[in-house]
Amino acid sequence: MNNFFDKLRIMDGGTGQQLINKGLEPEGNLWSATALLYEKYNRLIFDTHLEFIDAGAEVILTNTFGARKRRLLENNLIDKYKSMNELACEIAKKAVLKSNKKVLIAGSLPPQNFTYQADLGDDLSFISNAFMEQASFLYKNIDFFYLDVMCSKLECEIAINSIKKFDKEFVIGLHIKEKGLLPSGENFFDVAKELVNYNPMAITASCISDIDYEFIEKDISKLPLPYGFKFNAFEQIPEGWKPDGNNTSLLGRRKEMTPDKFLEVCTKYSSLGAKLVGGCCEITPKHISKLKILKNNI
Repeated sequence: MNNFFDKLRIMDGGTGQQLINKGLEPEGNLWSATALLYEKYNRLIFDTHLEFIDAGAEVILTNTFGARKRRLLENNLIDKYKSMNELACEIAKKAVLKSNKKVLIAGSLPPQNFTYQADLGDDLSFISNAFMEQASFLYKNIDFFYLDVMCSKLECEIAINSIKKFDKEFVIGLHIKEKGLLPSGENFFDVAKELVNYNPMAITASCISDIDYEFIEKDISKLPLPYGFKFNAFEQIPEGWKPDGNNTSLLGRRKEMTPDKFLEVCTKYSSLGAKLVGGCCEITPKHISKLKILKNNI
């Protein structure tokens, strides 16, 4: 499977935001994980995965971004930690089976502290153990891990070292705050070059705008492994904002990022060498369906 991304592959879009668009009412700071907590919402996850697959996604991410240890502790749900993550895998597998298509499942491993920030807190052992524990619930039922929206080299290294024992391939998703810099202030390409030494399947720019990608498009093509992106359609991420509550509306939605515009920017960057092409928050199955044109033109 190590050469899976040697040719263009379509990834899914923003599962969490799509769940909200479909009627999920997030509880506490669980965000998309609310759909795992309550059986009445389980069908929404299944339907969302299937919609992305039907739209052409060849890789779907498990709905585990909100099912991280810290959030479950804060909501007094640590007893559901294992079952919620395992359920996410079960639903993803059912969607793939229903589709009767060749689709890989990526186990989404999110930041184990706050999202979009490099702050890992004072207890790095908590971060390491949380990565390892969540990975232990996923690894048997996924094809590879996706380190989702990583914000520093240190965070990536902790995650990679924490999942070594599972002998599972992985893709690294690095987030960009501005002008080609991670939230840590580190240069995207400098970090990516060093992470190549850990032998990931690929490296992506994770949950960024196409405008952010402009700052790295020339450098990322120099990486000696497959690369790509999962674009979002948010207007902006306010300074200090922590997506740990029900305040996603504060981010806004870029109305100009229509499915046709999404196809335009994905076409541009895939023609320059990107092999992993997909979306994140506010990128819907309608956006992903446009990417079939890319596949047909290969």
